Amino acid sequence: MSTHTIKKLDAAIRDIHDFPKEGIVFKDITPLLLQPDTFKLAISELIKTAAGQKVDKIIGIDARGFIFGAVVAHEMGIGFIPVRKLGKLPHDTESISYSLEYGEAEIEIHRDSILPGENVLIIDDLLATGGTAAATVQLVQRLGGNLIGASFLIELTFLNGREVLGKDVPIHSLLTY
Repeated sequence: MSTHTIKKLDAAIRDIHDFPKEGIVFKDITPLLLQPDTFKLAISELIKTAAGQKVDKIIGIDARGFIFGAVVAHEMGIGFIPVRKLGKLPHDTESISYSLEYGEAEIEIHRDSILPGENVLIIDDLLATGGTAAATVQLVQRLGGNLIGASFLIELTFLNGREVLGKDVPIHSLLTY
């Protein structure tokens, strides 16, 4: 990705200090979404992270991963899979609990969303501590999918989420802080 592209995307991210609590600097993607040129640029760059690979399905993680993942899947002409918080999917699901820095959470996926051997790419807006993404990786594996990688708009490198996902998961981040 070019320096110009990085600067353009970075300029569209707004820092909100002390949100959701004191001491946190929240990376607000809303300005990027409001500008059609930066939103389109982000989608284009996320698509490039799958270059040269056969991708059958895109997974978007609840909730902002839906924004990016659904558009990427549409642009690539492939299926989109939502991974949701527990109790939000209406059909047979596979779920997994995982630890957060402040407690436990649980996510789920429809059991029939991935066929064994399908190539899957995870897309989300942010890689922070890696807990949700790592749980999503486990769901893909349980359903017999072939995870080809995980792509993020933003990675907060100081939170070490990359290590939680492990060396076997190819990770692409458009912006790192």
